[in-house]
Amino acid sequence: MNYGTRVSVIIPFYNCSYVHLAIESVLAQSYPDIEIIVVDDGSTLHTEKLAPYGGRIKVLRKTNGGTASALNLGISSASGAYFAWLSADDCFHPDKIGRQIAVMHATQTSFNHTAYYYINELGERFSGKISMPFHGKAELIETLMTGCPVNGSTVMLDMNVFKKVGLFNEKLLYTQDYDLWLRILAYYDWSYIEEPLLDYRVHQEMGSIIHSEAQKREIKQVQELHHKSLVRLLRKERGR
Repeated sequence: MNYGTRVSVIIPFYNCSYVHLAIESVLAQSYPDIEIIVVDDGSTLHTEKLAPYGGRIKVLRKTNGGTASALNLGISSASGAYFAWLSADDCFHPDKIGRQIAVMHATQTSFNHTAYYYINELGERFSGKISMPFHGKAELIETLMTGCPVNGSTVMLDMNVFKKVGLFNEKLLYTQDYDLWLRILAYYDWSYIEEPLLDYRVHQEMGSIIHSEAQKREIKQVQELHHKSLVRLLRKERGR
């Protein structure tokens, strides 16, 4: 378990008109020790929205390579003891980082995620709490074998996790998060906060809508890749 204090929030950015709102939500955090790394993944639109933040954020620019490559570049440049990912169209609630740090320390866990709300293009919430509570690791494994309800923008993890399991798989365009969570599952215990601490924006330009069919195929690919190891892990947990 890492007892450093800094949290590196990495925001992959590609032509997203909401990026300034994401940045503002991190700047508004009650937790004081945060660095913000925006990775411009070859954007041709809305780059002017980064200019007002000057030295308050670090901006890394690269040719377009996808979310995983943007996250990995951010991680390689991060100085924090913890990693948090924020999609450029989502927003943290003000106490998100502080609440997660407190829970991770209290539970001695290296991975934490939270409940969240859906918001629309105007930032209006249109859902109740979206939650995935789990009662024990066996139930968590069973759930993740059938799909990925873990929202990447709710996740915080100890940076040392990457040294153990590696970074995001850049060959996966849509399920790089699902693949990483399944790799982490075998080595680390997770904690969960049922309180919504993220607003997840649903809009017509989001990748999960535009590339839904390709995403479904890639989900199946990731599940097949990890199926045998998850079956072994589930047997181990049930045998305890």
